[in-house]
Amino acid sequence: MTRASGGFRTTRRAGTWLVAAAFLATMIGTTMPTPLYPLYERELGFGGLMVTVVFATYAVGVLAALLLVGRLSDQVGRKAVLFPGIGVAAVSSLVFLIPDSLPALFAGRLLSGVSAGVFTGVATATIVDLAPPTGRARAGLLAAMVNMLGLGLGPVLSGALADAAPYPLVLPYLVHVALLAVAAAGLAVVPEPVPRRPGPVRWQVQRIGVPDEVRPTFVRAAVGGFAGFAVLGFFTAVSPLFLGQVLHETRHIVPGLVVFAVLGSSTAGQLLSARLTERTSLLGGCLALATGVVVVAVGVALALLPVLVAGAVISGFGQGASFRAGLQAVTGGAPADRRSEVSSSYFLVLYVAISIPVIGVGAGAQVFGLVPTAVVFAGIVALLAVGAFVSLLRRPA
Repeated sequence: MTRASGGFRTTRRAGTWLVAAAFLATMIGTTMPTPLYPLYERELGFGGLMVTVVFATYAVGVLAALLLVGRLSDQVGRKAVLFPGIGVAAVSSLVFLIPDSLPALFAGRLLSGVSAGVFTGVATATIVDLAPPTGRARAGLLAAMVNMLGLGLGPVLSGALADAAPYPLVLPYLVHVALLAVAAAGLAVVPEPVPRRPGPVRWQVQRIGVPDEVRPTFVRAAVGGFAGFAVLGFFTAVSPLFLGQVLHETRHIVPGLVVFAVLGSSTAGQLLSARLTERTSLLGGCLALATGVVVVAVGVALALLPVLVAGAVISGFGQGASFRAGLQAVTGGAPADRRSEVSSSYFLVLYVAISIPVIGVGAGAQVFGLVPTAVVFAGIVALLAVGAFVSLLRRPA
């Protein structure tokens, strides 16, 4: 640790891990409500459709932050944006403490999405900035893995606390606020990799668009990415309903572990596919995703938890591999001056996928029942993944 003006500062290497820890703590909070939705249903008296709408509010916050805040850190510095991001995450958890309030659930999810959007863009850039030039690819992979790992640990933590401790709708959020306080203390000693630019701050909304030369690649990657993120949305919003209503599972840790299975295997898919070529990762990821959601459909239709978990692991691995390779393909193929625009467009597709389809599942479950709706959903996702796979096969290597 070295001393700089104004107090202690860590080395850039240590700073990378402290930013990653803050990223992890923030993302943990975004999925904490997942195993608690059945409790909210009973307390507030709403059904599965409202659960999916509440969940989808998160995606609105993520997209708003990505489009409105993403370029701000280039002007004012990374930490000047990350600290408010941690603050918004803490406020989100505190809002969830408001009892018997459906508007508080919507507000908490929206703020949680804003904090995730801030960290997804700015924390990733900070981790890459702090890395040496030869280590930036590994730093980008670290950021992507921390993102998914935090999403996976959130429901495990809240589910375990809900089962083992009192006040299941209070204690998880207080623990999250404590984690964020520790993360903020660590972030305070991280060196600032991007100094503030002189002059007034100009607010710049991130543009959305795809240049003609990268459009075919973008479409193929986006179809696979849409399918993969729709699966993530299904597991984080709908699987607790299935476990409670169909399998009559009352332990909150079980949906947390199911969600961790899909997100943890997504992390593994990103890590292991990094050694493969971009094309191989996309092909293998789409094929694994299609196979996994078929297994999920069988597990749902037969009400077999082990089969559902196996499908979660397979589809999560495929999602992770195809997501990493897809993002690499669209950003690598875009002109340098439009790379940020293309990557933002890609994330726009992904967060539409994580929200809108699960609302459709919730609406369909109201009319046709949860099991047949979930099976049809899995079939559609499998077809999308197969379509992306076939499209990639037809493309010259």
